[in-house]
Amino acid sequence: MKYSDIPLAQTVVALCKAKEIEHIIISPGSRNAPLTITFTEDPYFKTYSVVDERSAAFFAMGIAQQLKKPTAVVCTSGSALLNYYPAIAEAFYSDIPLIVLSADRPSYRIDIGDGQTIRQDDVYARHILYNANLKQDIRGGDLKVLGDGKNPAKLDKYIDSIKLQQGIQEFNEQEINAAINTSIEENGPVHINIPFEEPLYNKVSEQFVSPSVIAPNIKKETYAKEDLQPYIDRWNKAEKKMILVGVNPPNTIDNELLELLAKDESVVVFTETTSNLNNSRFFPNIDKIIAPIEKLENSEEYFKELQPTILLTFGGMVISKKIKAFLRSHQPKEHWHIDSKKAYDTFYCLSKQFKTTPTDFFKVFLNEVSPKKSDFQPSWLSIKAQRSKAHKQYVMQIPFSDFKAYERILKTIPDNYQLQLSNSSTIRYAQLFQLNDSLKVYCNRGTSGIDGSTSTAVGASIISSSPVLFITGDLSFFYDSNALWNNYIKNDFRIIVINNGGGGIFRILPGDKDSKNFDDYFETTHHLNAKGICETYNINYQSVDSEESLELVLHEFYKSSGKPSLLEVFTPRKLNDEILLNYFNFLNKN
Repeated sequence: MKYSDIPLAQTVVALCKAKEIEHIIISPGSRNAPLTITFTEDPYFKTYSVVDERSAAFFAMGIAQQLKKPTAVVCTSGSALLNYYPAIAEAFYSDIPLIVLSADRPSYRIDIGDGQTIRQDDVYARHILYNANLKQDIRGGDLKVLGDGKNPAKLDKYIDSIKLQQGIQEFNEQEINAAINTSIEENGPVHINIPFEEPLYNKVSEQFVSPSVIAPNIKKETYAKEDLQPYIDRWNKAEKKMILVGVNPPNTIDNELLELLAKDESVVVFTETTSNLNNSRFFPNIDKIIAPIEKLENSEEYFKELQPTILLTFGGMVISKKIKAFLRSHQPKEHWHIDSKKAYDTFYCLSKQFKTTPTDFFKVFLNEVSPKKSDFQPSWLSIKAQRSKAHKQYVMQIPFSDFKAYERILKTIPDNYQLQLSNSSTIRYAQLFQLNDSLKVYCNRGTSGIDGSTSTAVGASIISSSPVLFITGDLSFFYDSNALWNNYIKNDFRIIVINNGGGGIFRILPGDKDSKNFDDYFETTHHLNAKGICETYNINYQSVDSEESLELVLHEFYKSSGKPSLLEVFTPRKLNDEILLNYFNFLNKN
């Protein structure tokens, strides 16, 4: 086994190994060679080569999303690490642990005109949990690193460079431990910036550093009955309670706890596609409830009936704009949020954060609350049933479109698949349909960007024990097509691209939809297809443009084919928005 001869490279790798950071995604470069050599030579690590740093970071995030433990990305100096930023922001807001290891030039070479050199220290300052700016090793007694390059530090002859190196080593060990521990403890991205002086490619056969390992301190706050009693009392007195669940990983809450929530008639539980919670008494299609009410003459009367006294939330970002608007204009008296890390004041009335997990909270809380006889849940369940009936009627009468395509696709996904969804129209269409309860659903909702959905899905598929289906819009797919530029895509990976010739979601927003300005700069119309991309990356390609052809292809699409498969579904660009907007009118009248 070989190691870089640079102490700092050995230290970084040794501490990653000690903290069980197993998956390392490397983008090619020269300045990061010491890290690349040491990671790839050690059989403990699973290393991946992904050229595009933006894709690499989302790829790593998909792995971390599944493992719920940190993965690391490694890049060279210069603009390379700037390409990580979209994924870092997503990881920051989605609470996904990600370790950024960026190689850097020596400090005395910054801003003197050297190539591939930028100010890398603290570059992610606003969206990172910890910045570790490491110090360069003193190698062979070379003390110029302490000066400005032109004028090496004038040191007293009695100062021992070995002692200086010991101090540098201790500082670096402390910073690396602190950074990685922060990622583990707080579930989020950290940045370790690592300066290397040439030569970069020298190897040794033995590791000569033994860095100190500082264990992470994972704190878990718990609540006893006495702590919760004031809230239990207020909950029991309230006539109308609402629970709203945002992004929530699969299998994180016991079914018996969910059943207790569902049985309380004074409680309405709103969930989303990304909540991964299922119960026949829950309300999984929020906009089907809220949007039709907005169109009623007596809408205010209905909204007051739905307005809760207490709102209890947990999970990450909420997708539905309708529920946000409703709860901001019809605020509950109290808003409690359950999360061990943070609580957003999304509805401008946050009054309490319970710093624990939903399961730990409900195990205590639900043992003490008393279900209340009420018509709050039953009356809204009746409206839910009406909406579901009207939904089925509407689907039967509409022509082939985005709406129809999503209905057929989502209905035919095999059991126990993992479903990865891209942002914009894809996740919003998915919100309108009842999904198979066995599906595990993910979407990058931290920043809600389209930039790395495919890369995230590819990374997740590597870890997932079940097959992965990724559904995306055309702009999202083409934007992140470099996600397919790697050698790790599994044969059972499936992609469905809904190609409506542009950013179709913009057609449902206010504005002049019949101008060239709109076509070019909002909807960004195009005539592209994914066939050439599939040929480039050796992916099976099929396309359809009708309900009949879609039905035929879906019947065979999930069967084993010996390599990944992509299905491109072409829909009518200027019809989709009308069908979606008319949908809510139809629900209102039926």
